Formats: sequence, structure tokens, C-alpha cells
Amino acid sequence: MLAWLYPFWIWQANHPTTSGRGKFSCKQQEKKERKMKYGELSLGQIEAMVNKLGGMESVKRFLAGEIAISEPARSWREQDGVIYFSVTSDGATGQKCIKRLEDKGFRLSSYAKSVLGSSDFKPTSGVTTEIAVLKGVLFSDNDRITKKIHTEGDRRKFTKPNAEVACLIREKFTDKEIETMGLWWVVVMHKLIEDSGGGTSWLSSSRDVGGRWLSACYGNPDNRWSQYYGFAFAVS
Repeated sequence: MLAWLYPFWIWQANHPTTSGRGKFSCKQQEKKERKMKYGELSLGQIEAMVNKLGGMESVKRFLAGEIAISEPARSWREQDGVIYFSVTSDGATGQKCIKRLEDKGFRLSSYAKSVLGSSDFKPTSGVTTEIAVLKGVLFSDNDRITKKIHTEGDRRKFTKPNAEVACLIREKFTDKEIETMGLWWVVVMHKLIEDSGGGTSWLSSSRDVGGRWLSACYGNPDNRWSQYYGFAFAVS
């Protein structure tokens, strides 16, 4: 008797109604299909990623495995708490260093300028120096004093670099890179040079809320330092 309804039941099974359980199932399925795996990403962030890749054509090539993403190569390496890199001198005098750094937006303390203007600041040209920076965290708070830092440098057979290395370091690394090293200051342990205050100082590259600095640090053998200082020596 109800055979004539059979085709209708078949149609209804394949086409859920807009009410009751059929509607609920469709909504749940639709919601599941639209949910993103990385829902915390905003549309602006997704657009920024597409732009970084170079547009939709590059996105397609990336998805096809034709291009790859890699981290920028660092110009330094770290091993056992020591940072290594090389710098090459270009013959810049102290006055030329001052002008060049200031033209690039760096800030120089008056003491740093006096060290750079000293007759004891003797630039070289075409000399490549491998630098080793001893991070302050290598020393305990009680041992992080100048004379013990020098003792550790001697133990590792490190030597005093030329003072010009401070300028080369300041130009070589951004504040972000110095931050990535875990440092705020990089003090170059060159031969001490008399500053305008009558004391002797080392030149130091530093990052600071007030700008990108080349400054000078007093060369007292009993100075105590923060763990966020790094101490640059030349590798023999």
C-alpha cells in the first residue's frame, strides 16, 4: 500500500530537510569543513605571508616544492658560550669612523670619540681578524671581573685585538643580532687607550633604548660586569 512512498523516502534520505536532525547534521558538517587548522592566524597575517613569499605565484611554487624557505645565514656562530666571527679592516682613521658611524645613525659617547681621536688609535687596512667573544654568563657573578676575564682569555690563548675592531663590530651587527647573541654590550679588549677624562678605556658596541651606541668602558682591572656583557678578543 505504501509502495508509492518509497521513492520519496529515498529522495529524503539523500536530501536532508531544513528542519530537525537533518538541519543539525548539515550545520555541523559545514562548520567542520570551514574550521581552519590554524585559526589563530588573522587575514592580515595570511596576506603578509603571501606578500613575503612574493605573491600568489610564489605561493603556488612553494606548495609545489619548487622553492624552499630557510633562515638567513648568520655571520657569527656560537660554541660553548663563545661567539665567533671575523672582521676585516679598511684603513678608516678614528675621525673617519666617527663620521661614518654618525652618518649611519649610530650614536657615539664623548669618551668614545676621544679614544677614536687619540694618537694611540692606529688603523690597519685589509687585515682580517677572527674574533672570539666570551659571554658574561661564562663567569659567576663573583668572577666576572676584568682581571679574571683577562686570565680566561690568556688561558684560551686569545690576544688583544686592534681598537678599530670596535667600529667594525658596531657596523657589522644590528642591535637585533646583538640581542640574539644574548648580549647588551660587546667590549673590545684592545690595548687600553686614554680618554678625555684622563682614564683609560675600551671601546664598546651596545644596544640601548636610546639608540645604537659606540661607547667607552673604564679599564679598571677590578671592574665588575653584568652577565649581559661580552668581551671580544682576537683568536691567535
